[in-house]
Amino acid sequence: MSDEIVFYTNPMSRGRIARWMLEELGRPYRTEVLDFGTGMKAPEYLAINPMGKVPAIRHGETVVTEAAAICAYLADAFPEAGLAPPHGDPRRAPYYRWMFFAAGPLEAALSNKALGLQVPQERSRMIGYGTEADAVNALESAVSTSDYIAGDSFTAADVYVGSQIGWGMMFGTLEKRPAFERYWARLAGRPAAIRAREIDDVLTPKQPAE
Repeated sequence: MSDEIVFYTNPMSRGRIARWMLEELGRPYRTEVLDFGTGMKAPEYLAINPMGKVPAIRHGETVVTEAAAICAYLADAFPEAGLAPPHGDPRRAPYYRWMFFAAGPLEAALSNKALGLQVPQERSRMIGYGTEADAVNALESAVSTSDYIAGDSFTAADVYVGSQIGWGMMFGTLEKRPAFERYWARLAGRPAAIRAREIDDVLTPKQPAE
């Protein structure tokens, strides 16, 4: 069975998270760039991801969608890259905890903020993130206790959490607190992060000059 990695993405999407993860992995992969219309909704791609969204990867015969899942899968599929704490290591708990906190409560809170959706205070118990303040304060605490989200070593969880923080501060959905700025600065200068940005920036359609 071929173990080729095929990466389905669009440079103006969460595919940038998976791109960064693939660059950290240091293994060859093939990129298929899909447009938001016909490409992602074509029958061929819907057979890979029925949601018609990117990113997705195909590793041999295995398909993985959702950026956080892609990060977690690749870290486990290629343990020699050292991007996940070994099974049985106590750092595995914060690694999972904060990666999926960022993919669940945090993303929901920041998305609702971007859309101007306000959860009534009396309904906050119905929402996974409670309130936006709850989610953001928890995140601040998580990135303030050590250099990386699971301790002293960079992992795939930092790819995902860092991407959420970097984008949130860039687009104004996440307050620029000092702890977030320090954490993001630690990650943004990594060679793999720079390579990933450069690749996707080249693929991003240029806006016509006014």
